[in-house]
Amino acid sequence: MQFVENPIGQADQIVQLFKDTFTASEGEEEGALIGDLAHDLLSKTPRDDIRVFTSQDGDVLRACAIFTRLRFERDKRKAFLLSPMAVASDCQGKGIGQRLLSHALRALQDEGADIAITYGDPGFYGRVGFVPVTTETVPAPLPLSMPQGWIAQSLTDAPLTPLAGPSVCVPALNRSEIW
Repeated sequence: MQFVENPIGQADQIVQLFKDTFTASEGEEEGALIGDLAHDLLSKTPRDDIRVFTSQDGDVLRACAIFTRLRFERDKRKAFLLSPMAVASDCQGKGIGQRLLSHALRALQDEGADIAITYGDPGFYGRVGFVPVTTETVPAPLPLSMPQGWIAQSLTDAPLTPLAGPSVCVPALNRSEIW
């Protein structure tokens, strides 16, 4: 298994991975929604605002994590939002997602990112250091339908302290149906 950062020429494979994985776990409508989200992120997000990490077995894509900039209007810290992430259905439960996330978080830390945030299962993401936060500590760009899934971690030696918002996500994520 190898990790690839910002893979070139794999957009179609990445979109299909998200569509297939979310269809299998959440249904066809969710699969289409997340597949479209991945497509929009990959095709419309400025290069400085997106980091894509994949786990591959030869030419076969096994997992993908997409991080995009989340800006806080009154805070200079550099934050990235993980959304979406997928591990191929036949590879789940083998630690591939955790290893990919650990690699991605180290890479973001190495480039000077201060904070990583995501909106997902605290049980899964807690294994790689994410902890629950409130929207008072980390303002969300849109209202959250499940606030218990708003989680973050400091990528520096400093503790996670409140970010001065409001926050602004990349345009592809500015869709209420995914929040």
